[in-house]
Parts: sequence; structure tokens; C-alpha cells
Amino acid sequence: MTDKIVVLVTCGKREEAEQLARSLVEMRLAACVNVTSGVISFYWWEGKVTRDEEILLIIKTSRPRFDELRKEVQHQHSYSVPEIIALPIVEGSEEYLNWLGDSLAGEGEPKA
Repeated sequence: MTDKIVVLVTCGKREEAEQLARSLVEMRLAACVNVTSGVISFYWWEGKVTRDEEILLIIKTSRPRFDELRKEVQHQHSYSVPEIIALPIVEGSEEYLNWLGDSLAGEGEPKA
């Protein structure tokens, strides 16, 4: 088990998703954020089943960064209850996990 996690966040608009992704990487709360479109979500909201087209952010970070990342997403997000779900990265390539940690620490490039 590693201390690295993947955080899932959905957004209603591409512009918001890209701004949030860039901000999280610039603040070093995330090493990488994938912005994926074409997500159709069905969920309960205000007493009825709702269907929305959304943008999914796949955020790579670490457990120690999660609380600050969560607060930043809540601060910037337009939804009153944004999806913020963390999943553990149980295993991964050593090189990628090292790069992820370096990026969060401010180094960002693999060590030679």
C-alpha cells in the first residue's frame, strides 16, 4: 500500500474543470489531473433522479495532501455538494509513484 491516492471530482462545465485542474497542479495539491469529457451521470437530487453531462477529473495526489485538496475543490467548485472521492493506489510502477511524490514536493521531474 502506498500513500498515493486517486481523487474523483465531477464538474458541470469544461472551463470550470480545466481551471480547477490547473489550479490544483499549480498549487502542488495534485501531481497530475486528467480531464475527461463525455461522462453522463444519473443521481438523486432534490427528490428526483437527475441526468447530467459532466466532466470527470481524475486527480493523482497523496493522502497527506487530501484535506487541503478537498478544501480547495469545495472553495472553487460551483456545485453546492461536489463529488470528492478518494481511492487508494495500492500498487504502481516505482518510477511513476516516485515522480508523483516529487511533483507534489515541488521537484516535478524524475531524478536521473
